[in-house]
Amino acid sequence: MKILAVSDEECPALWDNYVAGRLADYDLMISCGDLKAEYLSFLVTMGRAPLLYVHGNHDQLYLNRPPEGCDCIDDRLLVYNGLRILGLGGCRKYHPGPFQYTEKQMRRRIRRLSLALRRSGGVDIVVCHAPPRGLGDRDDPAHWGFEALRELVDKYHPQILLHGHVHLRYNLDLDRELEYQGTRIINASERFVLELPDRDFPPRDRGRLLWKSPPPRKDRRLEEERGPYIL
Repeated sequence: MKILAVSDEECPALWDNYVAGRLADYDLMISCGDLKAEYLSFLVTMGRAPLLYVHGNHDQLYLNRPPEGCDCIDDRLLVYNGLRILGLGGCRKYHPGPFQYTEKQMRRRIRRLSLALRRSGGVDIVVCHAPPRGLGDRDDPAHWGFEALRELVDKYHPQILLHGHVHLRYNLDLDRELEYQGTRIINASERFVLELPDRDFPPRDRGRLLWKSPPPRKDRRLEEERGPYIL
C-alpha cells in the first residue's frame, strides 16, 4: 500500500508543475494540515485514491469552504484497507484562533475516542498537525508539541504518527523521521511517501468509519473548553 502524506507547503511537482499520472500509484493520500483547499481538491481529482485530512492551525478558510472531494478525519477513527487511522488535527494554543487547543482540550478529545480505540484493538496510523511533545517539535510556544499525543503513543503504540506544523525547509537541523518506542514519528512537511505491506481485510472494512467523537453537552462552560474544532 502506497501512501502520499502532505503538509504545510504545496509541492510544486504535484501542483504547479504537475505531470499527468504522477499521482496514479498512490492508494491513499493524507494531509496533516495547513494546505490550500484548492490544492487538496486538485490532488484528489488528479489522483485515483481518497484523500483524508485533519485541520492545521491556519486552515480557518476550511470553515466556509472545505476541500472538495476530501474527507475530514478530525476526531474520527476509521479503517481503510485494513489500517486503523485516527485523526487529531490542530496545534497547541498560542493565540486566539480556531484549531488550537490546550493540553486539557487535547486530552479530552483523545478520551472521547478511548472506547473506539479499545474496541478496535488500537490504531495503526495517527494523523496530527502538531507533533508529540519532545518528538519533532520546537522550543517556541507556537511549535510546542502535545504531551497528550506522546501519552497516546505510549499507550497504543501505533505503527506510524504523521504530523506537520514544523516546516523542515526552515528548520534544517530537524530530522524528517524519528523512532520512539517502535512508532515511526514522521514529519510530512511538503510531502512524504510511505509504502506499507498489503493486508488481508474484509470488504466491509474498506473505508469503514469506526467512531466519530460526539460533541459535548451544549452548555457555555463546555463550549468554551471544547474549542473550535470540527466534528
